[in-house]
Amino acid sequence: MRVDFYLLESASAEQATAQLARATLGAGERLLVVGAGEHMDRALWEEFPQDFLAHGPADSPHAGRQPILLAPDCAAANGARYVLLADGEWRDEALSFARAFLLFDDTTRAGARDTWRRLGNEAGLERNFWRQQSGRWIKQA
Repeated sequence: MRVDFYLLESASAEQATAQLARATLGAGERLLVVGAGEHMDRALWEEFPQDFLAHGPADSPHAGRQPILLAPDCAAANGARYVLLADGEWRDEALSFARAFLLFDDTTRAGARDTWRRLGNEAGLERNFWRQQSGRWIKQA
């Protein structure tokens, strides 16, 4: 299990989600996006207009077919193995996925820091911290 922490300094949650969703689909995986704001749907359509980031809400009739599913909780009706927590709030249900992304900013930094420390005690869990520099995500040591 791997948890990646993404500090949002210059990118919005919507921009970062679109970037991570594109990479996830490129890796042949499905993604569950939890805690997405009202602008997430539009961002997934518009952030990379050359790419088709097919997605839909969890309450849609064809939720199970969506490569990217927008949901209020960690129930992956689309069979996703990756989960992205877009609102900066950690949910322990994310530990049941193969990989989790936690996006956080200054308002949720303290909670992310606490989660980082707590997850450091989990056996078999890899943690990574990412920060954006010059428009690219750079893994921090």
